[in-house]
Amino acid sequence: MNIELSEQEVLRRQSLKALRDLGINPYPAARYEVNASAKEIAEQFDPEKGNFQEVSIAGRIMSRRIMGSASFFELQDATGRIQVYIRRDDICPEGDPTLYNTVFKKLLDIGDFIGVEGFAFHTNTGELSVHCKKFTVLSKSVRPLPVVKQKDGQTFDALTDPEVRYRQRYLDLVVNPHVKDTFVKRAKIMQTMRDFFNERGYLEVETPILQPIPGGAAARPFITHHNALDIDFYMRIATELYLKRLIVGGFDGVYEFGKNFRNEGMDRTHNPEFTCMEIYVAYKDYIWMQEFTEQMLERVAMAVNGTTDVVLEGKTISFKAPFRRVTMTDAIREKTGYDITGQSEEQLREACKRLNVEIDDTMGKGKLIDAIFGQYCEGDLIQPTFVTDYPIEMSPLCKRHRDNNDLTERFELFVNGKELCNAYSELNDPIDQLERFEEQMRLSEKGDDEAMVIDMDFVRALEYGMPSCSGMGIGIDRLTMFMTGETSIQDVLFFPTMRPEKKVVADAEEIYTEVGIPAEWVAVVQKMGYITLEAFKNTASTGGMKLFNDLCGFNKKNKLGLATAEIKAWIEAQAQ
Repeated sequence: MNIELSEQEVLRRQSLKALRDLGINPYPAARYEVNASAKEIAEQFDPEKGNFQEVSIAGRIMSRRIMGSASFFELQDATGRIQVYIRRDDICPEGDPTLYNTVFKKLLDIGDFIGVEGFAFHTNTGELSVHCKKFTVLSKSVRPLPVVKQKDGQTFDALTDPEVRYRQRYLDLVVNPHVKDTFVKRAKIMQTMRDFFNERGYLEVETPILQPIPGGAAARPFITHHNALDIDFYMRIATELYLKRLIVGGFDGVYEFGKNFRNEGMDRTHNPEFTCMEIYVAYKDYIWMQEFTEQMLERVAMAVNGTTDVVLEGKTISFKAPFRRVTMTDAIREKTGYDITGQSEEQLREACKRLNVEIDDTMGKGKLIDAIFGQYCEGDLIQPTFVTDYPIEMSPLCKRHRDNNDLTERFELFVNGKELCNAYSELNDPIDQLERFEEQMRLSEKGDDEAMVIDMDFVRALEYGMPSCSGMGIGIDRLTMFMTGETSIQDVLFFPTMRPEKKVVADAEEIYTEVGIPAEWVAVVQKMGYITLEAFKNTASTGGMKLFNDLCGFNKKNKLGLATAEIKAWIEAQAQ
């Protein structure tokens, strides 16, 4: 007895065998020609035109209504659902009713893939349907789908458990087809951005994911080992440094939609692997990039939603350009009354204590300022806002401000209290860049595990000369959250990172037999869910008579023929 299989799974495997015994391959190799979809028929069928009279569709059976010699079922394809009417006399014209009475009624289940040939029509009640003239089994489902019921526009028993939805996204997509809309919009976002960049002549490129030095951001990397070279590599934390090498090489504009990996905590807005778009354009600055970014986001919002307004957590966010601009110094001063201009590390540390900002000894000036800003300012930036002119300590890859050497030409865009993108007038002075890297190394020695490593090859590239340049990076996952109104990053990733599934290990047979449970009954006990002796004992002590009846009933139903005379005795023994 296979204790891993439910009763339904056992029955479906029996149906699978029965199909094969009838000479029907439940997993045919041949292609199935499809000439219409549920959506096309729903939108274009016109009885007066007499179109869709030779329809071939395919999908999953999602519900059935068996009514003697005729039945209805719902077929779900990639575009939606459509009702199918099937009649015994149509599919069994030669008098042998096996295909209808046995195959369709008894051996097919909800979740099975079939192909249907027939014609579109309206039933007497006016419901659009496909009249089935022939069906083909395309794939047998041996594990039952969750049953989701709909009535009068209401959904019952919906699959809502996040653990199941994120871990088994394939199941989520089948039983919650509206989930597809989020990922269709995600693809639309990326396509719109590509079109926006390509129209301006910028080139999409690919750069290494495995890197000898992690660079381009402040983050803790994942480390892996390359056996052939016998060296460690780092999974990239950003695409920045390689893209700027291409600007050195002579491209005027390059961009990449790339997977980045950061070995950091997970929450509703962070996943260890994520998609980021970075773009670098020669001869531009961060002021130009602000205008470029707001134009891009306005276009994305219109393409995805048909409006620049998006509702997030009950708040209406407008992506209509132009966006508000505020310097970081002014933002902190507005919220705290404290002016960070010209403050030393010690002075900032004292300010953090006065403002009750949590800090530690590893933090330099940059992280201290960031901590103040994060606690007092970020959460109030609801409408799209460019925060500009960051202190130099916070931006080791950014050009010094043209009017103030203590600041940098940098902006971050905040929406709904969260950072959406980051952009610079890029640092192209190799001497200044090396000094910034060296300062990052001093922070690393203090214990900052997110400080940047010196990338000497990148410094060498700058020594050959990089033109003035502006770069911008934007998180695609977070942008998708904003454009779709989702509040969790897991909802915009097909397969978010999850902890390994916890599996309860079944106790060995001898553990049961040592306390008097006969060996022939162990598989039955575990099949009924008592896969550990402790679980069985707990039930025996609280519901011994019900347990007795359940075991006897299981034995009878499945015609196991096991002796039941002693069951009560060994249940009572475990209840002690």
